[in-house]
Amino acid sequence: MKQLNEDIKQGKLRSVYLLYGEERYLRRQYRERLQKALCGEGDSMNTHFYTGKDVPVGEIIDLAETLPFLAERRVFFIDDSGLFKAGGEKMAEYLAAPAETAFFVFTESEVDKRSKLFKTVQSKGYAAEFSVQDEATLTRWVKGLLAKDGKSAADGTIRLFLTKTGTDMDNIQTELEKLICYCMDRETITDADVEAICTTHIHNRIFDMINAIADKDQKKALDLYYDLLALKEPPMRILALIARQCNLLLQAKELQTHGFGNSAVAGKLGVPPFAVGRYLKQASRFSASTLRQAVRQCVEADEAVKTGRMNDMMSVEVLILSVLC
Repeated sequence: MKQLNEDIKQGKLRSVYLLYGEERYLRRQYRERLQKALCGEGDSMNTHFYTGKDVPVGEIIDLAETLPFLAERRVFFIDDSGLFKAGGEKMAEYLAAPAETAFFVFTESEVDKRSKLFKTVQSKGYAAEFSVQDEATLTRWVKGLLAKDGKSAADGTIRLFLTKTGTDMDNIQTELEKLICYCMDRETITDADVEAICTTHIHNRIFDMINAIADKDQKKALDLYYDLLALKEPPMRILALIARQCNLLLQAKELQTHGFGNSAVAGKLGVPPFAVGRYLKQASRFSASTLRQAVRQCVEADEAVKTGRMNDMMSVEVLILSVLC
């Protein structure tokens, strides 16, 4: 991102940029910054937007070869096209030698770095990856947002807040706005404020459900399940998240057994480092054989729904009541 910031600051803009990775908030922020830097304010004649699969590559190239109307550039913003995973060869060929007045900004959640299009962007422009931010970065960001509103919170309170929101910066910003409004008349935000107003991310509800399962508390586990249903979460998504959680716990347990430290476990599991302690603590409440059995039973529950032997809502109830508890 440092190079991207320098390009924008110095006005030395490249003909093609790719913004990719899991963190949507940062991708959107930098896309907006590039739009301000590349495009004249209100210039709809020379600014073009395309979203989704099956973007008309031929049409875009023809338009790129057309001189801009009373402007220096014709700029194309192409989002979630999938061209960096498949079908981007024609675009790659064009970007190898585009018209001098044509500029491109691609945003993608996933890319194949082996693709011809990705390699072309790397050689002719700039590809910036926006991955999930670590705890230290998110903590600094949250503190900065709080400070703008004249508020503060202890590191422990911010950690509690992040365990509820997850690492998605869009979700963090939304929950932080709620928290600031709730504490409008006070400068310091407390743990009690976070517990009172912040919505627990679905992954954390699944985490709580697994804890209830470890406690053999069927009622609490089912209550959490019904809460998720009331929030319009599809049963099959809940089942998939339970299976994912059990699989993560099994992997965490086995990695710890083989002597891996928290940082290494975080990297191999693909979870934030600050969350590893919670995973390892929860994993310690189950034997490896119990977790393997749970993963198998999740697969069987999924198969029962897909083959029509059981409806989706019932399959998760049976999983909680008969297998996990």
